[in-house]
Amino acid sequence: MSDNSDDQSNSSELSAEARQKWERVRGRLRAELGEAVYSSWFARLELEGLKDGAALLTVPTKFLKSWIQSHYADRIRTRLCAEFTSLEQIVIDVRSPTRRPRARDAETVSGAVVEKAPPASAAHVVERVEAPPAKAPMRHAARGDGESFGGSPLDRRLSFSTFLVGPSNQLAYAAACRVADARPGEHPLFNPLYTHAAVGLGKTHLLQAVARSANDNKRRVLYLTAEKFMSGFVSALSQQNSIAFKERLRNIDVLIIDDVQFLQGKSIQQEFCHTLNSLIDAGKQVVVAADRPPSDLETLDERVLSRFKGGLCVDIGPLDEELRMKILEARIAAAQEAQPNFHVPPAVMSYIAKTIVTNGRDLEGAVNRLLAHSTLNGAPLCVETAENAIRDLVRSAEPKRVKIDDIQKLVASHYNISRADILSSRRTANVVRPRQIAMYLSKVLTLRSLPEIGRRFGGRDHTTVLHAVRKVEELASKDKSLSEVIELLKRMLAE
Repeated sequence: MSDNSDDQSNSSELSAEARQKWERVRGRLRAELGEAVYSSWFARLELEGLKDGAALLTVPTKFLKSWIQSHYADRIRTRLCAEFTSLEQIVIDVRSPTRRPRARDAETVSGAVVEKAPPASAAHVVERVEAPPAKAPMRHAARGDGESFGGSPLDRRLSFSTFLVGPSNQLAYAAACRVADARPGEHPLFNPLYTHAAVGLGKTHLLQAVARSANDNKRRVLYLTAEKFMSGFVSALSQQNSIAFKERLRNIDVLIIDDVQFLQGKSIQQEFCHTLNSLIDAGKQVVVAADRPPSDLETLDERVLSRFKGGLCVDIGPLDEELRMKILEARIAAAQEAQPNFHVPPAVMSYIAKTIVTNGRDLEGAVNRLLAHSTLNGAPLCVETAENAIRDLVRSAEPKRVKIDDIQKLVASHYNISRADILSSRRTANVVRPRQIAMYLSKVLTLRSLPEIGRRFGGRDHTTVLHAVRKVEELASKDKSLSEVIELLKRMLAE
């Protein structure tokens, strides 16, 4: 009954135990869905409280609420029920400064959350979150202001003149310049242009540079993130003006879509595919960016992937040391405009360029930390100071230490049995297979010997563990679904 006592309260009164359980739920969602999907849809999902068997969850926007309810409500409910055993339903609502969500504001029907309208007599007490006003029509590109591109806002700093070129991004830069320099009516040479790179390597910088430069060349440009495209489509459907939405998309010269890996939903992907085909067939330019090559976008419609593969696909590779040094020099120069006394010795710059090898955003973070140490402490920067300042940005090469207890608990939870079942002498099918998988994971993820693993599994002999390891290896090589489950469990344990 511990799940009921301390947890049935609002967010400000959640017990430490309840907060820990919620963090475990978030961790499992991140491991199951991957960092990209989690960051896009779940990073701003918060547990406000638990009351009367309902978990009260909130998000900052109505679109995010609608999307999570439509695509992930069952998954969230399953993970919450695994931690809060008395849970019966989940309520997802929009955060508002004038109103907190309440369990009676919603009800669960077949796993989906349906809002109840407040009674008329309570209208003066409870202020509902109203639907946002209809979006203004998308406008064609106008010079200077990123918002006037009719889509996602543009950062004025992201232009071709501020993009630093090196061997890893030279081809992508040249292709982007060629696309941006085309004149109105000129048939696209690379269409679509598909750029992919890991986080922080400059793909968004290039896309926004293309948008601004193409606009300067008197072309009608629309720059959208995948989330903005989905939001616009959903809004058009709800406002019953989807035809106008389609016409606006097709009445442009250059369509630029960032983070296309986040496009989800059958109807949304179908509309994107129709838009893609219409623009390319009409000789209009399409530019797309993602965090992986088209062949790795397993969730996208095959027709969309075929179009991507038919264009020019270029990747931006890791930053070499020379390019990292260029980025550092540019960031330091920008910081010195605001703080003229900010000085970074060459030895410190060299240390950071050699130490931070991940991406440009981490290099910018390093400069910000050095600036803080220099201006707040007033002491000259040295390598030792820099080492302390950027400690949190240095990726540890040491893998997380996995414990056998954690393996047993996770496997038991995944297969809806108890840890005691795994350690018991029971030999029913629903217990034997999870036990063997837990033994296998203990062997491959820990440094424990077979005899020690056997002792941790109810005092079993090492030959039993060896048999379990070989059995799981054999089954996983033949059963793709089992192999995927094992990989999922490995990722969750590594989080």
